[in-house]
Amino acid sequence: MYSRKNQRNLTRTEKKRLVGAILELKRSGRYDDFVSMHRHYYVTDAESRPRPAHMTPSFFPWHRRYLLEFEKALQAVDPAVSIPYWDWTRDNTPAASLWAADFLGGNGRPGDRQVMTGPFAYQEGNWRISGGVTGDHFLRRNFGRPSAPVTLPGRADVDRALRDPVYDAAPWNSVSTTGFRNRMEGWDIRGTRGISNHNRVHRWIGGSMAGAASPDDPVFWLHHAYLDLLWTRWQKAHPRSRYLPGRALGAGDPQRGRVFAFDERMPPWDVAPSQLMDHTRFHRYV
Repeated sequence: MYSRKNQRNLTRTEKKRLVGAILELKRSGRYDDFVSMHRHYYVTDAESRPRPAHMTPSFFPWHRRYLLEFEKALQAVDPAVSIPYWDWTRDNTPAASLWAADFLGGNGRPGDRQVMTGPFAYQEGNWRISGGVTGDHFLRRNFGRPSAPVTLPGRADVDRALRDPVYDAAPWNSVSTTGFRNRMEGWDIRGTRGISNHNRVHRWIGGSMAGAASPDDPVFWLHHAYLDLLWTRWQKAHPRSRYLPGRALGAGDPQRGRVFAFDERMPPWDVAPSQLMDHTRFHRYV
C-alpha cells in the first residue's frame, strides 16, 4: 500500500524524484503512449463508437485505471514515486506551489503561450510535444484565458456535485442534467452556468490541457488524482448509492454498446467499472 499526497505537502526530494521519473518515461517513449491512449479514447457524444473515457458514466473508473497504469510505469522507474493530487479549490492562483520552477513550471509567455520555466519547458530540451494540434512542439499554458476569462472551480462547485446522491442518469452523456458524474466532469448542466469542475480546470490552464491530448501537460495527472479523491468522498457521503447504469442497456437504447454498465469491460484493459470501485486496494490518500 502506498500513499498519494497533496502536492503542496511534497518535499523537495519528492518533487525531484517525481519529475525525474516523468522525464524518464518521456525519454523512453512510454509517456507519449499514454498521451496517444487518451486521445484515442476521448470519444464524444456525436461519435458512434464505444465511449469509455469522457461524457460517460465510466469517466471515473476509466481514469482511475488510467492513473494506476501511469503510476505503475512511474514506479518501474522509481518505486518511491506516486501521483500527488492538486486541490484546485485551495491552490488556485498562478503563484501556487505546483507552478514553481522546481516542479511543473509556470504559465506560458504572451503570444505563443510557450512555457518557459521548469523541467517541462521546451528550451530545457527534455519535453517535446509530438502530434499536437498546432504542429508546435512545446508545452503551452494560458492561465485564466485572459481573452475570455475563466476562473478555477471553488469549494461550492465541488460541494454541489458531492451532494447529488445519484451517480449518473440517462442519456448517460454530456447532456445528462443530473448526477454526480456529469456535475463533476463538468459539461453544461442546466442551472450551473456553463462548464464546471473538471472541465473548467482544463480550460483555466488552457494550452496543451485544453484538448484530447491534455496529458501532454504533466499537471493532468495531479488534476485527475484530485478528481479520483473526490469520487471516494462522494462514495463515503452516499454509501447506499451505486454506479449507474447497473446493468447493460436495453436493445432499443441509443447508448447501448457505447457506454459501460457496472460489469461491462472497458477498453483497453478489459476491466469493468465493478473492479475499480475501491481505491484502497491500490493506495490511500493522505
